[in-house]
Amino acid sequence: MTVPDDVLGRLVSRVRATPPRLPARGADRPEEGTRLVVVDGPAGSGKSSLAAQLARVLPAQVVHMDDLYDGWSGLAAGVERLHEQVLGPLAAGEDGRYQRYDWESGGYAEWHDVPRAPYLVVEGCGAGDPRVDDVSALLVWVETDDALRLTRGLARDGEEAQGHWKAWMAAESALYAAHRTARRADVRLDGWGQVTWPTHGI
Repeated sequence: MTVPDDVLGRLVSRVRATPPRLPARGADRPEEGTRLVVVDGPAGSGKSSLAAQLARVLPAQVVHMDDLYDGWSGLAAGVERLHEQVLGPLAAGEDGRYQRYDWESGGYAEWHDVPRAPYLVVEGCGAGDPRVDDVSALLVWVETDDALRLTRGLARDGEEAQGHWKAWMAAESALYAAHRTARRADVRLDGWGQVTWPTHGI
């Protein structure tokens, strides 16, 4: 997915117009905090592509939730690691740091620093956990139909991953129902980068 330039421009303008909320409000010199952009939505919907576009324009570091899950059953654990290792420290005025999970070896690999900076993009399933509401400048929801998502996923991971993908889709559906992520989002996009909500402007 490639988000059209006009939509990308509106997203970026909104982020830049929003005061930084990391560190949390009330911290010393909040004007020097980080504007957090969260891109959430079901697997295969186009989140990574949007995150890459935002990162180039803002500019910003991107944290991918795929690096935080500890495998196909690690959705909930990855969300916790995001808050414990990245967003929690940033909210406290400290740098974040996480250890990437290597899906091929089945273990943790190198560490990645997430320094305090003007902008940070976090993308991936579960990134829009309700705890981001108080610290994010923008929460974007991206979705498309299940058949297209599965086609995209199997093209990337191989047909042998179909069982994993279907189990993941069930797990993320339960998580999104509990978190009400789509309803809480500031902006919703379809799998082709078009705004579906709000219907008038961003």
